[in-house]
Amino acid sequence: MSYPTTTPAPAVLVLEDGTRYVGRAYGSQGQTLGEIVFATGMTGYQETLTDPSYAGQIVLMTAPHIGNTGANDEDMESSRIWVSGFVVREPARAPSNFRSQRTLDADLESGGVVGISGIDTRAITRHIRSLGAMRSGIFSGESYALSEGEQLELVRGGASMRGRNLSDEVSTVEPYSLPAKGERIGSVAVLDLGVKTSTLNYLAERGFEVFVLPQSVTAEHVLSLNPTALFFSNGPGDPAASDAHVTLLQEVMRAGVPYFGICFGNQLLGRALGFSTYKLPFGHRGINQPVLDKATGRVEITSQNHGFAVDMPIEGISESKTGFGRVEVSHYSLNDQVVEGIRCLDIPAFSVQYHPESAAGPHDANYLFDRFRDVVVAHAAAGAGDAK
Repeated sequence: MSYPTTTPAPAVLVLEDGTRYVGRAYGSQGQTLGEIVFATGMTGYQETLTDPSYAGQIVLMTAPHIGNTGANDEDMESSRIWVSGFVVREPARAPSNFRSQRTLDADLESGGVVGISGIDTRAITRHIRSLGAMRSGIFSGESYALSEGEQLELVRGGASMRGRNLSDEVSTVEPYSLPAKGERIGSVAVLDLGVKTSTLNYLAERGFEVFVLPQSVTAEHVLSLNPTALFFSNGPGDPAASDAHVTLLQEVMRAGVPYFGICFGNQLLGRALGFSTYKLPFGHRGINQPVLDKATGRVEITSQNHGFAVDMPIEGISESKTGFGRVEVSHYSLNDQVVEGIRCLDIPAFSVQYHPESAAGPHDANYLFDRFRDVVVAHAAAGAGDAK
């Protein structure tokens, strides 16, 4: 394993409001644009980088030292790095971990990810918390020589996350399947909106044969598979720009198929039930987000990555505006009371806004895959009883 020995080239991070931070190039050199967001995890940077939910975003890590444990093949959550850019305070000079196979810097370079280091990430985090997530750009190499005005013009000309549909950029092109592990209880159709490898493994471990489907499939195609359950994955973009996925979900739920959604899948369930979504000022990202489970009173420390949320009352029972009966908020954020989970009371459907599959931890919410299994088994048993 080789370590960098030369002084990195200069780089600059430019925000939409004209704020500039000059530092050192990290990873690949060049120019990249995206919405700047911050992630608060001290570990799990490789999971963050390879999470398709971060597509279109320049991710700033609030932990001051990144890359200490290097990178390996086992912790990849997808086949590639998805972030548009990467911002760190101090990259590790020499990773030290028995599982490390290469440096993080090498992964960023091979993945063509433009990054920047050596800047005050705490100051930038406070700036984003005050003014909200915004368009940004990292410039190094030849693009570093552009004038400040040219760089700012490029940033302000970049795409906004609001109204943006990124599902077709991160979803699988061809369907594929995973066999159930242990006793098979049925099959689950997974709509890949940016699914992570851990999610598929956890579903298979609960006895589901997993059918992973492109985001472009129709409800007719899903129902033709005769699935025991339906699952919508995490993913990037604005849920208000995903009308086709909402329609698909409504049709499959009306057919009586149990549903579980996480992250983007939670927002789409909210829309399918007739509620709206909205953009958060700076979102929730990291592996230390406290969430209250209203049913148990238990506080879960969760992994999250979302910039949008469902708009519905966190107390009391609401009526679905699209004919799915009574619904309630099952979980909410203790930081800002954002909806973190939805439970349908008259149909077998529920969802959470966070990531119960978090491979880097914490694992407080992993039980939700067991809950999904129990819901599916109970629904199948009830159906068998009705048939008699």
